[in-house]
Amino acid sequence: MNAIKLIRITSTVLSLSLLLFSCATVSDRAASLPAPKPAPNGVASADGATTWYDALDIGVEGQGWKDGLARPYDRFQAEAEGKIPDAVWGLSRHSAGLNVRFMTDSPSIAVRWSLRNDNLAMPHMPASGVSGIDLYVKHNGEWGWLGIGVPDKKEGNEAVLASGLPEGMHEYRLYLPLYNGTEKLEVGVKAGAKITVNPSYDAEHANPMLFWGSSILHGACASRPGMAYPSIIGRRMERPVINLGFSGNGRMDPPIVERIAKLDVSVYVIDCCPNMDPPLITERTEPLVKALRAARPTTPIVLVENVPYEKGWFLSSSKDAYVKKNEALHAAYERLRASGIKDLHYIRCDNFWGDDHDATVDGVHPNDIGFLRMADAIERELRAIIR
Repeated sequence: MNAIKLIRITSTVLSLSLLLFSCATVSDRAASLPAPKPAPNGVASADGATTWYDALDIGVEGQGWKDGLARPYDRFQAEAEGKIPDAVWGLSRHSAGLNVRFMTDSPSIAVRWSLRNDNLAMPHMPASGVSGIDLYVKHNGEWGWLGIGVPDKKEGNEAVLASGLPEGMHEYRLYLPLYNGTEKLEVGVKAGAKITVNPSYDAEHANPMLFWGSSILHGACASRPGMAYPSIIGRRMERPVINLGFSGNGRMDPPIVERIAKLDVSVYVIDCCPNMDPPLITERTEPLVKALRAARPTTPIVLVENVPYEKGWFLSSSKDAYVKKNEALHAAYERLRASGIKDLHYIRCDNFWGDDHDATVDGVHPNDIGFLRMADAIERELRAIIR
């Protein structure tokens, strides 16, 4: 047997061994989870063909706080009103990052949903992202897109997101609107089909990753809710995500620091620079990190640089605008490290956009290409940080 043939056989055996090990690992992990429970309180449609389930009965993922909410799809508790900035409170009524996971054997999946606000779209962001419902399915261990519901009115939207689905139980994930609030959401399956509540994560992946930042983190300008970069990372890393993106208002505000410090999360990702100038970054970064570290001595804290402004490759004024912010952030990071702060990390913006200058809608806010590239860069760092 020649050397090349031997190498090929050895490589094949190793690949099969790794595959079997991987499958066994996934199988063992799945076996350790409690069996999903059936969702309660389904209501039959008038023609009896569909059973509708309130999403709240299935379970909503992505909220830091479950109790004390003024409305069920809010991102802050009611007590925060008047204590956090008014603009942040208003934006916290948007359902960015919230999602509903379930398993069903239905051959079709439909949704009905009503919204808080009349404005379904923005000039630079379509209704599918601002106010739409986005469906993913897990297949062969990976999440992939399956269907989108695009609204045409504030209340009473209805759409069949997917039909002709393969037999058997499959896991699905519905992402809620990014830049609108959700008033009501129902999932429709074929009469007689099984549907479960939100499946559990294993203990290793149960603690959510918390992201706090600007309009970019909020989801502007994704074409669909599932394309916001925290959601992409959450799917890839199989961890729940709390999205605290507030358009124009991610400013490291102390009242928000106080609230997120009480949450038991796997990591704090602070991506606020786009809404701050260098003096404010200098003023607020160190107190933020020290407050989080005092409350959570071992939770990793990640500081993310300002995104590159796309015109900066050609216009020096655009480049200077974000470089000066990042210099202020990095200087604060170095001072914090020198003071003895542990498990503090820093993500540079160099790899966020690529080098073709096609990753944004307006030079600042990512399109779907930009979000994918941003997720690639940040995910790579987070995998080395979260243990």
